[in-house]
Amino acid sequence: MTRDGQTSTGREQLLDALIEHFADHGVNNQSLRTLATAIGTSHRMLIYHFGSRDGLLAAVVSELERQQRQVLATLAETPDASPREVALRFWSLVVGPALRYGPLFFELSAHVMQGQPHVPGVRDGLVEPWLEPLAELMTWAGHDPAAARVHARLGLAVARGLLHDVLITRDLPAADAAMALFVDLLETATPAARHT
Repeated sequence: MTRDGQTSTGREQLLDALIEHFADHGVNNQSLRTLATAIGTSHRMLIYHFGSRDGLLAAVVSELERQQRQVLATLAETPDASPREVALRFWSLVVGPALRYGPLFFELSAHVMQGQPHVPGVRDGLVEPWLEPLAELMTWAGHDPAAARVHARLGLAVARGLLHDVLITRDLPAADAAMALFVDLLETATPAARHT
């Protein structure tokens, strides 16, 4: 079964196993054969499902990010929830898993910064897929739709910066306080807030 309760496919099972393996051991320069042995499958099956090591790493990033965006989408559909409640609840739900999977995310992000060979597929999943759902949240909160994508990018950067902070300091209360302050600042930046 997958994390959302659906029956998983062979590809999804391999992806879950790879994510757990990378969370435990990092990405490093492990070959597909080494990875296949580590998770109890064959090199051939990894090639069949992911095409290459580069495709496999892109799939890992895509899946980690997809899971977080699904959390946000589910929260946004919560009846009677305010944008503020959604934002703070989202933070509280992603920061726990980030303690395990955050180092993997930041390791692969560093590969993008370093221009490593597998980065085109990884790069594509790091920022752009977040901007639309976050812009929708910003618009719902009262931000000018024309500026919502800029605000979305800022929100994504702040959240990732605070996740980086937590991974280094393990000071979750301080990061929680900083996130709450940021949400307050976003609220005061809306036209409705400025005219009250």
